[in-house]
Amino acid sequence: MYTFSTYWPYYKRNLKVAFPVMLTQFGAAMVGLADSIMVGHYSTTDLAAVSFSNALFFTVMVFSMGALMGVTPLVGHVHGRLEKLLQQGTTEDEIGHKHEQISTYLINGLIFTGLMCLLSLALLTPCIPYLDQFGQEPEVVACARPYYILIVYSIVPFLLFCFFKQFLEGLGNTFVAMMITLGCNLLNIFLNWIFIYGHWGVPAMGAEGAGWASLIARTLMPVCFVVAVLCKADWRRYIASIRAWFITRREVEHLLTIGIPIGLQSFAEAFLFTASFVIIGWISKEALAAHHIANQMADLTFMLALGIGSATTIRVSHQLGKGDLHAVRMASHASIHLCLLMNTIGAAIMIFGRNYIPYIFTDDPEVAPIASTLLIIAGTFQYVDGLQCIGAAMLRGIQDVRVPMRIALFAYIGVALPLGLALTFPLGLGAKGMWIAFVIALAIPAVLFHIRFNRQLKRLKQNKLLND
Repeated sequence: MYTFSTYWPYYKRNLKVAFPVMLTQFGAAMVGLADSIMVGHYSTTDLAAVSFSNALFFTVMVFSMGALMGVTPLVGHVHGRLEKLLQQGTTEDEIGHKHEQISTYLINGLIFTGLMCLLSLALLTPCIPYLDQFGQEPEVVACARPYYILIVYSIVPFLLFCFFKQFLEGLGNTFVAMMITLGCNLLNIFLNWIFIYGHWGVPAMGAEGAGWASLIARTLMPVCFVVAVLCKADWRRYIASIRAWFITRREVEHLLTIGIPIGLQSFAEAFLFTASFVIIGWISKEALAAHHIANQMADLTFMLALGIGSATTIRVSHQLGKGDLHAVRMASHASIHLCLLMNTIGAAIMIFGRNYIPYIFTDDPEVAPIASTLLIIAGTFQYVDGLQCIGAAMLRGIQDVRVPMRIALFAYIGVALPLGLALTFPLGLGAKGMWIAFVIALAIPAVLFHIRFNRQLKRLKQNKLLND
């Protein structure tokens, strides 16, 4: 029988890792929130343009970010073994071999990141001339195009930042990413104020101004990371020990084997939300703006769950590397408890603040009532979204990625999209129908991911007993 006192050490360890990640993710979401608030007060058309552009952009970006998440459990597993060897007082040769393995993931991971940058640009750039083919209102498309071009350019430095973030998280450090993210996000908000509204002699550019702010801030993020790595001897060692023969096709393929299923899983969810923006845009720009508000609030609380999820992957991979399966289970359960607590707080804010939150984003009297209704459903949505996030993170920690990918593709694309279309149009529920479909569809992975993890953990225990 496990009690609160039993879990307390695991809560503390998980939160120690999770808190900087939560602030990092929360800070990233705050930039999107600030963009929406500042652009929304500039004009409803500009808000709809930012919403539409980001829906297309994030579909590809989330896939690439998801693929890079495969770096963390791979580095984390080796780092866990390294910690165990150091505790046992093993030979310098064995320790040096583990350091070389981490250096190998660093150089091959950079090559993998370069490939993801090229793929992302190849997918996003051809959309530029065809933004008017998605059924959006002409004035929204005209406003969206310059903003979209700028954020497409920003994906290269942003993915480089994501790689360094995932690499250091595999080593158990989440503080550096937090500091860089928060600093660059504050810069982004300040540049928004200058470029969106036109200050310090700069003309008011609305949505385009938000695009310039994002491009400048994202370009600085990987630069700051390189400086941070070079300033710390323990990390600088991984760069200094890189050799040409560390670059191998086998290692890049290994990263692809782990990363691509995670990327596709992330893509499936992002594609669902991208499609929802396009579909709701067919109703009206007011419905689209309201949907964007509800989505921004859901994203804000989801960033907290994502932070706990990232910490879960780190903790699980480290404990797996040490061979401590009991700690793997306890750390996973502790993350579930923490996530449910965060979800409850987020749901309460959305449901009880539904009549006030919309006016933070817009003064449009036609948008606020729609957004208020959507926020009630978004509050319920927090639970299934949080549980599927933690379940996926637990499975990533034990490097189980293929089956979760299939579950995600089925739930997000096979169930949510047709159900959302049916509820939105034939049944006449409008934007509410799409959000109800979100809740129903995400409940599928929320349940199946946790069943899968428990089965895989039992299998790992059986294999450990046989090997012992």
